[in-house]
Amino acid sequence: MHIVDGALSNSVVIAGTVLAVGGVAMGLKRLSLERIPATGILSASFFVASLIHVPIGPSSVHLILNGLAGLILGWAAFPALFVGLLLQTVFFGFGGLTVLGVNALNIAGPAVLTWLLFGKLVERSSPTTGAIWAGVGGAFAIAATTCLVAFSLMLTGDAFIPAAKLVFFAHIPVMVIEALLTGTAVYLVRKVRPDLFSAIKGAAH
Repeated sequence: MHIVDGALSNSVVIAGTVLAVGGVAMGLKRLSLERIPATGILSASFFVASLIHVPIGPSSVHLILNGLAGLILGWAAFPALFVGLLLQTVFFGFGGLTVLGVNALNIAGPAVLTWLLFGKLVERSSPTTGAIWAGVGGAFAIAATTCLVAFSLMLTGDAFIPAAKLVFFAHIPVMVIEALLTGTAVYLVRKVRPDLFSAIKGAAH
């Protein structure tokens, strides 16, 4: 999921950076002091989970947990995931600094979209039904991220179309795993800290 430096055209890099800056700014604006601990935990979870790469052909896949981050943090998922990506770039060389904005947009954008589409369903349903919706949201976030990564590559040139297709199909197993992890995590959070979801609702206004 980490696009590397030099893989994208300048126009795609600039557009992605501008949109990512806007997303981070919106996330910081909506981030309350009470939500900072949860934001730090989910940022660290993303950082660790996406360090474990499983090779598949010429590419590799890894967990992202952006659906979970979006459902719990809302817009604050943008700065949380951006920090995780920045640390991975600086310390491990994943992705790159010039494409940091595009990578953040491709991962954090679907996280926020997952919250917008499934957040109320998770909050208003019973813990069990909410967990099911959360699982759907977790899979959706991965699918949306793979589509955005593929789209970013396709905008750069036709030569990247085979790689774009590989990115999507290679992550189908990840969608299933993320659905199970997200559903289970949200179920536990609903049982232990249901106020986290109501706090997101309050921060949205």
